Amino acid sequence: MREIRYGIIGAGMMGQEHIRNIGLIDGARVSAVCDPDTDMRSRAQALAGSGCRAFDHHSDLLSEDLCDALVIAAPNHLHHRILMDVLPADLPVLAEKPLCTTLADCDEVLAAAARRSRPVWVAMEYRYMPPVERLLAAVQGGETGGVRMVSIREHRFPFLSKVGSWNRFNAMTGGTLVEKCCHFFDLMRLITGAEASRVYASGAADVNFRDELHDGRRPDILDNAFVVIDFTNGVRGMLELCMFAEGSEWQETIAVIGEAAKAEARVPGPARFSPDQAERSSEFVLSPRSTKIEQREVIHVDDAILSAGDHHGSTFFQHRKFISMVRDGGQPEVTLEDGMKSV
Repeated sequence: MREIRYGIIGAGMMGQEHIRNIGLIDGARVSAVCDPDTDMRSRAQALAGSGCRAFDHHSDLLSEDLCDALVIAAPNHLHHRILMDVLPADLPVLAEKPLCTTLADCDEVLAAAARRSRPVWVAMEYRYMPPVERLLAAVQGGETGGVRMVSIREHRFPFLSKVGSWNRFNAMTGGTLVEKCCHFFDLMRLITGAEASRVYASGAADVNFRDELHDGRRPDILDNAFVVIDFTNGVRGMLELCMFAEGSEWQETIAVIGEAAKAEARVPGPARFSPDQAERSSEFVLSPRSTKIEQREVIHVDDAILSAGDHHGSTFFQHRKFISMVRDGGQPEVTLEDGMKSV
């Protein structure tokens, strides 16, 4: 098996999650990390293990022949600049969500990528959570009898502290509904098989970070919202987001309702934020109209995979598919256009 060497651009919390998950995959290793922050860079290099080189700028990493694939996990507002520098390199890229913080930047990236032959995969991890994959299989297999409504509820913890507090501000994140919720709009597009025609939204910054001050600026990031979407095929989607509800049993509940049944994926939050710090299983529930009896399935994921990140194993399962594409060829399951549409 040919070894695949990864370069990680952006070595903060998400970059380190990628490193841990790459470490679980046979024939893969992280050969280089890049981050301007000394502490994050050192932590990531140590996590990657011996033989990993560290750089403070991605241009220096790109100038060395160290990598077979790149992962971009830098703060959101840096994605555009990094992608424009990386795209000329003849390397497959896994680019963290959101693709960029503005549509204009997304359009520029898509235009630049059209001139290259190697693939760019946008990291929409939620597609690869095992309970969500079970939900998608149920919908695609006709268990719901089509799709009429999609409802996603996320009740979770506030944004974590990041270097430079970049995730406290709309200008650096694209706003909560881009930074956090592009995952859910991507899932809605995938489930409905259609594009949005109208969007209604109401949100506010009501609870979190009200007493914070960063370089004289108050955080302006939303911490709760409702969003309703009409899709071109007549399906409706709804998102309910609350980021001061970390006491909830389920962090995400994703429901699809058709003529025959309702299907739900129920996902717990990360173990490190639970009172006992124990990993919990997720659930898939099918509620047929014909029997009116719920069919519950407990979805088990290996603890080693769960403990490698905060996304219920999805980062690992995504990387398995990405590395298969790098080795064997093929196209990304999540394209640059998917990334742009979710923004």
